[in-house]
Amino acid sequence: MDSIENYLQEHMQEMNDLLEELVNIDSGSYYKDGVDEVGSIIKTKFEELGMYVKVHREAEYGNHLEIKSSEEAEPKILIVAHMDTVFPVGDAEKRPYKIIDDKAYGPGVSDEKASHVAVLYALKALMENGSDAYQNVHIIFNSDEEIGSPSSKSIIKGAAKGKEYSLVVESGRPNDGVVTERKGAGSYTFDVQGKSAHAGVEPERGKSAIEELAYKTIKLQKLNDYERGISVNVGLVDGGTSTNTVPSEAKGSVDVRFKTKEQGKEVAADLSEIASEETVEGTSTELTGSLGRPPMEKVKGTEQLMDTIRSVGKELGMDIKEESTGGGSDAAYTSTENVPTVDGMGPLGEFSHSETDEYVDLPSFPKRTALLAKTIDRLSNGNQ
Repeated sequence: MDSIENYLQEHMQEMNDLLEELVNIDSGSYYKDGVDEVGSIIKTKFEELGMYVKVHREAEYGNHLEIKSSEEAEPKILIVAHMDTVFPVGDAEKRPYKIIDDKAYGPGVSDEKASHVAVLYALKALMENGSDAYQNVHIIFNSDEEIGSPSSKSIIKGAAKGKEYSLVVESGRPNDGVVTERKGAGSYTFDVQGKSAHAGVEPERGKSAIEELAYKTIKLQKLNDYERGISVNVGLVDGGTSTNTVPSEAKGSVDVRFKTKEQGKEVAADLSEIASEETVEGTSTELTGSLGRPPMEKVKGTEQLMDTIRSVGKELGMDIKEESTGGGSDAAYTSTENVPTVDGMGPLGEFSHSETDEYVDLPSFPKRTALLAKTIDRLSNGNQ
């Protein structure tokens, strides 16, 4: 076992204690007090290492943290983590951190509070082993990733300027997976207006908004092209006032996913065309929404970065596998700045957002943290 991995194994109890403390704090995206409490702990821990921490204060969401070795430092590696979870206030008290066999459970344990601990201890391990690679990292802890990073996107994109690499620490995948591609996403609403009438007395005077939405739903579902990586899902529908009234209003909410920016433009144009078409005469449709987080695509240098991670993993006895996923993350914002980016560099875990099943694999915790630390060291020393 090398010195970095050995250090992390020796400090596993400390890592576990900090993880328990963080998991037992509610930090849903809209619960600013909780996110800021997590941020305060993280700020203190990094300042104890001698790192410079800048706080980006927010009125609506939690504050964001920007961490470097000094205010003047110009590091080449960007690390991005998020402090918010998807869980409501009270969840941490209802189901606090617990360990069953070799797995840790609790709200946000994998997505992604274990990664907070991993980033901190990766830098600690580098410092303890005499590596100055910790000076080559620029860390963003943001507070709103789960809702699309509305207030932190510009901070992340700004930090990506001039960077050579971006390591995003969403949870690692089972079987030592690392993510190199993620789909982009968009959210749209079709608001259909028709004309109400009594369904028994004079139904012919009515113009059914639900019928029109049904025709549009079929057209929308036909846009799915799973082989190309395009998915369109009409996930919520609502309309009507009573069974004996021809409905004058109907609403459909649509989620779209796509692998490339070009596909996103294609799907957006298709949705606009479907909204403009009128199958039930006398109805009209308003389309609202937009493409949100862009896709994380491979850029020049991504394969070389993956080769480095595979090489480091091999030294640690890991067979690193490359994966793609339909879920979004802040990795999209660094890859769109043409920074070679990988995601899933956090500890191994599964079932993010699940109230019962989300977990972190504890035996892999120090090894995955060692993978992060040694990757930083390798990239910083130019020994790829």
